[in-house]
Amino acid sequence: MAGFVQIIEFTSSRIKEIEELGRPSSIGGSTPATFRRILATADRDHPGHYFTIVDFDSFDSAMENSGRPETSEFAAKMAELCDGPVIFHNLDVMWEDTGQAADNG
Repeated sequence: MAGFVQIIEFTSSRIKEIEELGRPSSIGGSTPATFRRILATADRDHPGHYFTIVDFDSFDSAMENSGRPETSEFAAKMAELCDGPVIFHNLDVMWEDTGQAADNG
């Protein structure tokens, strides 16, 4: 398996306050974050609708990150600023194409 991606879907009229909470990797904490990267996105067609895309090496790595007290605290504060439920999509990566041609020398 090529990895694991979690998509966090939410609506909020308080996105600036969510942004002010800080990025999960910069909040410090007792253990380092285990994600490879995070993309914070806004839906152009539906104002106030957002998706956070978190890339991990594996499902286990994602669960390790979810178990961090800092992650739980961030998620709870973020949920309070949302206009409805936060929806989590947990996806196993089947394959990946980076768009770069192989170097055949």
